[in-house]
Amino acid sequence: MTDNKTYFFISDIHLGLDNRQIEKEKEKKLISFLHFAQKNCSELFIVGDLFDYWFEYKRVIQKGFFKTLSALTELSECGVKIHYFIGNHDFLHRDFFVKEVGAILYYDAIDIELNGKRFFIGHGDGLIKNDTGYNILKKILRNKILQRFYSAIHPDLGIRIASSTSKKSRDYTSQKNYGTVDGLLETAKLKIESGYNYVLFGHSHVRALDKINNGIYINLGSWLERPCYGKYNDTFEIIDWK
Repeated sequence: MTDNKTYFFISDIHLGLDNRQIEKEKEKKLISFLHFAQKNCSELFIVGDLFDYWFEYKRVIQKGFFKTLSALTELSECGVKIHYFIGNHDFLHRDFFVKEVGAILYYDAIDIELNGKRFFIGHGDGLIKNDTGYNILKKILRNKILQRFYSAIHPDLGIRIASSTSKKSRDYTSQKNYGTVDGLLETAKLKIESGYNYVLFGHSHVRALDKINNGIYINLGSWLERPCYGKYNDTFEIIDWK
């Protein structure tokens, strides 16, 4: 009998992307998954872009998806550790998810051991070799001084700008020609060569579970086409959420 923990992984839900009805159905699926996770995993990894945009003021958070925030808080209070990775659509996080939800925030990819195996986990943005433009933009958006100035804008206008910027970012990513080589796959190969057992990303919305030499590359796809979650105990699998 194994004493291994069970870990769940989700990525690229993009709450707030579509019209109200579509988002309402998506949130219902997500909440049912979070309730399922309460009794079926020890830790949950949210590997970026839970929201299509997130901008958190010092005393204000954006309207909408209160049920998701409540379900995450309930999950944390039930003893499930929540790991939250900042994605390319997470413009500004302060301390809401840490203090109110009880999550651990990560701004970059991490090296972590799970059940005796070495994982490299990150959203995946900024890890593609020929994405210099995005890496420059990322540094600008994450600049604390610029964020402080932006926070002086009234929340109604600030969040509207964040929403518009998110759409432009998504259009840029979808239209950019990265060449014939999958940049995240190439990054994963290098990480596996350096000793990682598993490399896990989101970001590209292209689901993958590929064995590479002595390691495995995982991409969780997105909840826009086929909602799914990753499950790891002694092996890793990607499971459709219906």
